Amino acid sequence: MGDLNGAYYGPSIPPPKKVSHSHGRRGGGCGCLGDCLGCCGCCILSVIFNILIAIAVLLGIAALIIWLIFRPNGIKFHVTDAKLTAFTLDPANNLRYNLDLNFTIRNPNRRIGVYYDQIEVRGLYGDQRFGSSNISPFYQGHKNTTVVGTKLEGQQLVVLDGEDRKDLNEDVVSQIYRIDAKLRLRVRFKFGLVKSWRFKPNIKCELKVPLSNPNTTSGFQFQRTKCDVDF
Repeated sequence: MGDLNGAYYGPSIPPPKKVSHSHGRRGGGCGCLGDCLGCCGCCILSVIFNILIAIAVLLGIAALIIWLIFRPNGIKFHVTDAKLTAFTLDPANNLRYNLDLNFTIRNPNRRIGVYYDQIEVRGLYGDQRFGSSNISPFYQGHKNTTVVGTKLEGQQLVVLDGEDRKDLNEDVVSQIYRIDAKLRLRVRFKFGLVKSWRFKPNIKCELKVPLSNPNTTSGFQFQRTKCDVDF
């Protein structure tokens, strides 16, 4: 065994390597703001996502508070009167029509007003539109019933399929016509001093309208009809 206390004449021993401590990423996550720049924007996206969630929650809470305060009820539409004096289809598929309609619009809410910025009334037979008209814009106050009227009159090319033409032949015999009135609206609601954005509900009224002329023999009287409201 050699003398361990003697001089060593072998190759030199390299000095120990310095260990560098990185202050960048640790564990692959995002730490402070400086780390966010090295995380491909993951922190920024996380902040934006959290902000969007917070906004959605606040809007939901605000909507709930408004509903609890105002307790909104649906607007009700009825056709109270309809007078049909012409509805004839010639061999060239030209429909001559003359139809008067009266509507009642009921706002049952105590704290909500309604701005009717646009009301377009369309007349349809089967799936074919034959005429349209517009009702002037107006504001409807709380717990109010408004009566509005319009006239559909003119001539329009209407091509009916086999089933609709069969229905028309039956209506000509009975002198009671199955006509749909559709209302396309643009409305805003007023909650106190706050006005909502515009809504575009669709209103559909399925009518049975007797032909009004001296030769009418059906004896059928138009019945007040409730319309379907789809927001």
